[in-house]
Amino acid sequence: MHAPTRKGVIEAAERIAAILPPTPLLPVTIGGTACWVKAESLQPIGAFKIRGGWNRLSQLSDEQRARGVVGVSSGNHAQGVAWAAKRLGIHAAIVMPNDAPQVKLANVRALGADIVLYDRPGGEDRDVISARLCEERGATFVHAYGDPWVIEGQGSAGIEAAAQLAQRGVDGPTRFIACCGGGGLSAGLALACPEAEIVPVEPEGWDDVARSLEAGEIVSVGPNPPPTACDALQTPATWPVNFEVLKRRASPGLAVSEAEVRAAQRFAFSELRLVLEPGGAAALAAALAGKAALDSGTVIMLTGGNVDPAAFAAVIAGAD
Repeated sequence: MHAPTRKGVIEAAERIAAILPPTPLLPVTIGGTACWVKAESLQPIGAFKIRGGWNRLSQLSDEQRARGVVGVSSGNHAQGVAWAAKRLGIHAAIVMPNDAPQVKLANVRALGADIVLYDRPGGEDRDVISARLCEERGATFVHAYGDPWVIEGQGSAGIEAAAQLAQRGVDGPTRFIACCGGGGLSAGLALACPEAEIVPVEPEGWDDVARSLEAGEIVSVGPNPPPTACDALQTPATWPVNFEVLKRRASPGLAVSEAEVRAAQRFAFSELRLVLEPGGAAALAAALAGKAALDSGTVIMLTGGNVDPAAFAAVIAGAD
């Protein structure tokens, strides 16, 4: 392990640019203010997690590749790891919750990874399961947000956004509003763009990063958090490697309601022609609800679009 750095983020951006085109940076006007959205939902796996997955797996040694990898994820990191593993010829096993969206489970299987299910509602610990698998197989653990190489990979989105703004003659990014689960993306963006404000956004009741920033130490979600449609953001606590970056750089975190998330999904579909999953719409929800400051250099991260069709259709129809 190493501490993630801006140099590492820049190198990750170069690796990712060699295999993937930039995702669109689209103009949007919210409350009369013109700003930008970064459409990571249009990645090949439908989420920004492809960045960290590729950056981590592409740097494994031949010996590590031969022993395979183990990841933990509700679906988007799983797809990122599975996509990279398939491309690199590495065996991947992903520990996923049994209540993950079916579309995410199907996509991971289609990419050739093995899925090990655990009972999230029943309180099973995915990290304990993954540690056991790593020990049994000699595999490399690829954590969804607590891995420095993953953090650096996620930060490549910030390098990309800065270049896109510069091409348009815009100073910035001045601010990133980012959907936040464990904080891997927020930490990566903070390293990528050290002058930009970083605003993590979490679902109400799952705002452990916000509470950790306020307390000055890592605070877990705690027992009996409320149900949320934002499955991608249901993380029990951030990790020290993320928090070490965020406590120096992030603004106070924000929390959004389920209704605000649904409103953001509808806005993205009607105004941007984009399909967003609930967790991928949290940052946009904060902007639309007036909870986050906006200016011409603000970049709102749209982080994922892997949503079950029936659930999305119900949201778009306005079924609250």
